[in-house]
Amino acid sequence: MRRQDDMAKIWANSGDSHFLEPDDLWRSNLPPRLAELVPRAVKDPDGTYETVYVDGQSFRRKLPNVQAQEFLDESSRAPGARDATLRLADLDTEGVWGELVFPSLGLWSSSFRTPEVLREALRVSNDWAIEAIMKVSPRLVPTAQVSTLQVDDAVAELERTAELGYRAVFLPTTPHPLADDWNRDSWEPFWAAAEAANMVLAFHVGTDPIDIGSQQVGVVYRGPGGAVLNYTETTFSGQRAAMKLVASGALDRHPDLRILVAEGGATWVPFLADRMTEGYRQHHMAVRPKLKRSPKEILYSQVYASFQHDASAVAALTGMGYRNVMWGSDYPHMEGTFGHTQETLHGLFDGVSDDVRKRITIDTFLELFPGVGEPAVAAAA
Repeated sequence: MRRQDDMAKIWANSGDSHFLEPDDLWRSNLPPRLAELVPRAVKDPDGTYETVYVDGQSFRRKLPNVQAQEFLDESSRAPGARDATLRLADLDTEGVWGELVFPSLGLWSSSFRTPEVLREALRVSNDWAIEAIMKVSPRLVPTAQVSTLQVDDAVAELERTAELGYRAVFLPTTPHPLADDWNRDSWEPFWAAAEAANMVLAFHVGTDPIDIGSQQVGVVYRGPGGAVLNYTETTFSGQRAAMKLVASGALDRHPDLRILVAEGGATWVPFLADRMTEGYRQHHMAVRPKLKRSPKEILYSQVYASFQHDASAVAALTGMGYRNVMWGSDYPHMEGTFGHTQETLHGLFDGVSDDVRKRITIDTFLELFPGVGEPAVAAAA
């Protein structure tokens, strides 16, 4: 494989990245009665397991192996994981221009059960990210965070953050079991508010609520192949979120509302389009609500999907006609491309037409998030 610095640089925008907030962001900025409910972890003396406390609940989980622990150590992380200024230097080296930035602490949001603490914690995160990320550079597009426990709280915070300059809102693929699921009518005011504010709904895979009562938190499968099975399992809930918004009529009622499912690949969209259209057609007598457009038309026009390594994602555009395909680096996560972004991009796009490459690496992102500038500016510098 060619070295990254020996290649002609392919510039890209990224539809998936993450920022590591200060570990004590919530604890330091919430009243003590709420701060004691936010997530914290206590490691066992031998470093094998830890106990995680969140909102009056607790569970134990096994810590990563030695190799993963080394990656998670501060000295081994990408320099810009916690610092937006250093992050821009990382992006320039990697050939990434604009990027959508998901939270890290916020990935816990679907496991809270107290509306007040979730509402106030996410408000702290949203205010913090304006200074720490948004104001550093227009290239960085942070996602706002809203409570999924109460729709009124979600609407209020979406409208507040839209006024503050946010253009996307992060949502877990599945709300907490105490809340209504995405296909329920109770979420209608939120969909309407998001459409009116031109806010992209950014779902990220792997954000289902944690089963606190499980003895195997984060583990669905055990035995041979378990690691691969569990990693693959995280992708499916993103597909289900898209299905719920299509089948319930939410996207049909709000044709200007756009959703992104990040880090879940792209070929699932054409598959679901066929499967849902077949179900709608063959079982029309039982279908409620009736849609003005076919599931395929809705999925192809309003649902966007990001991937990092999947060669099949390119074929979703070239062979299946699905154009809302967006590349993403998943910076700075282990599954991401940091350190080998150019090898990844060349492997995906060498031999692919310029139009297809530009659509996936640059234009799809700009369709959702105009105003971040053009990668060509950096390429010419």
